[in-house]
Amino acid sequence: MATGNIEKREKITVLSIDGGGIRGIIPGTILAFLESKLQELDGPKARIADYFDLVAGTSTGGLVTTMITAPGEEGRPMFAAKDINNFYFEHLPKIFPQYSRFNFVKAITNFVGELTGPKYDGKYLRTVINQKLGNLTLKETLTNVLIPSFDIKLLQPVLFSTNDAKESTLKNARLADVCIGTSAAPTFLPAHYFETKDESAGETRTFDLIDGAVAANNPTLLAISHATKDLLKYKNRPILDARHMLVLSLGTGESKKEQKYSAAKSSEWGMTTWIYEGGKTPIIDIFTDASSDIVDFHVSTLFQSINCTSNYLRIQDDSLSGDAASVDIATNENLKKLAEIGKDLLKEPVSRIDVETGRFLNVEGEGTNEDALTKFAKLLSTERKIRTQHINSSTGDHIL
Repeated sequence: MATGNIEKREKITVLSIDGGGIRGIIPGTILAFLESKLQELDGPKARIADYFDLVAGTSTGGLVTTMITAPGEEGRPMFAAKDINNFYFEHLPKIFPQYSRFNFVKAITNFVGELTGPKYDGKYLRTVINQKLGNLTLKETLTNVLIPSFDIKLLQPVLFSTNDAKESTLKNARLADVCIGTSAAPTFLPAHYFETKDESAGETRTFDLIDGAVAANNPTLLAISHATKDLLKYKNRPILDARHMLVLSLGTGESKKEQKYSAAKSSEWGMTTWIYEGGKTPIIDIFTDASSDIVDFHVSTLFQSINCTSNYLRIQDDSLSGDAASVDIATNENLKKLAEIGKDLLKEPVSRIDVETGRFLNVEGEGTNEDALTKFAKLLSTERKIRTQHINSSTGDHIL
């Protein structure tokens, strides 16, 4: 965990990762590049979790968050960033099995199943997550995490965080349950139920969860608010505004240029068509993109308003199309295509969202996303060195 005395911290560091199913390969590619730059600066053992005070992730972003912050051997992160995509390539085809249209029986069975239940049964996802994470709980993550989900019984968001878990046994859920809950996308995967218990108080809390994208597909604003809330606990806290934050926000891609839907066509749609139309999921595409973009509008304005644009880096591709824009077409060909999109995105110019058009516009003079990440790695490394020089060995003060 990024440590050091509160009063010696120059900036609070935040990493946020969007939801997007198989498109988690895109931020996985970007994180691998960032970690390689940190290793060039600070040695081969450097890991993402060493540099961020808070890592937030929704749905597939929640899985990535857990992979890079859950303790593995010798108390180090279970996954290096370079291993994220290897995990996805190995397991996504089994989480989202694809049926050839030539396999008539399988295709019909799958279609009927979609009408009466989720598209995928989620059994393999639950198995592999439970095998990897076992009984590890939220309070054991190597830096602070924030993972949103949505409770359909209470009809309200649920925010799972390391700090809350440390303060309340009832909030200290198993990481496996949190990951399954945040990725339980409606129509794709079944909702997830689990309980937490406080034996000493004789209390039980229940959770009836679906995908965190319902609440916040882009959890950047939640992460900033969470960091602010936690700072209020400290007497000698620094003033927290955009000048005292480093925020990296990673999208999983959008398909704005494809222009999938139109009012002329959708005006005749019924309830089922809004859920599923021509292999696409209109209502899900709409609410996830809207959720992601409105957060980016807000956070971009926050940093631009006091001329601190370099403290906020959002990397997003708005030009996905076809299978690459899906959340579940986990063919080997499509997964490779997403990895290439991630690599190409690194070479693209830094861009920021235009609040009028919703499109990402290139920013003159800031180079490529690769250049920006290299600079960001230097800022993270410098911040960590400042903290290391001022560690109070007697108190082990933590800011979040």
